[in-house]
Amino acid sequence: MRVITGSARGRRLIPPQGNDVRPTTDTVKEAVFSIIQFSVEGRRFLDAFAGSGQMGIEALSRGAQSALFLDNSRRSVEIIKKNLELCGLSDRAQVLCRSTPEYLDGAAGTFDIIFLDPPYKTGLLQAALERAPRVLSEGGMVICEHPEDEQLPEEVGTLCRKKEYKYGKIRISIYSGREVDGI
Repeated sequence: MRVITGSARGRRLIPPQGNDVRPTTDTVKEAVFSIIQFSVEGRRFLDAFAGSGQMGIEALSRGAQSALFLDNSRRSVEIIKKNLELCGLSDRAQVLCRSTPEYLDGAAGTFDIIFLDPPYKTGLLQAALERAPRVLSEGGMVICEHPEDEQLPEEVGTLCRKKEYKYGKIRISIYSGREVDGI
């Protein structure tokens, strides 16, 4: 795993250990950031189910104003903190050891981009997606990574699925409340 571009370009990240974490592949990460490339700079990014933190770190490297990393594994939280230090991005990041649905139920702030990539087929994606509208800023977007055979709804609360992309056995579904430039 590496940072693709921006201020931390080329930095190798510490991967998560164990079978309970499935990092986003470089191909999918590159595709996601190609899709949202003009929507990252100056934005608040939520990397939910963060694992190694690579998606939020990529966003920070590309100029995101800030990133919040959520993971309920203490081991993953420590890896995220180390990766942020390796990339020199800790000053714009917050890392919490929390359940994503629980955090979304009580969050006070909002985010411009929310990335959801929980363990597949656990119901966590649907639980987080249902709660995402309450913390999404106006004009923001929710990006979901899920297996190709897992269908997500067209609408969730105030959000509509705007686009869906397929990369091998992975789908990326993008939701927003209204048209977002570049998607």
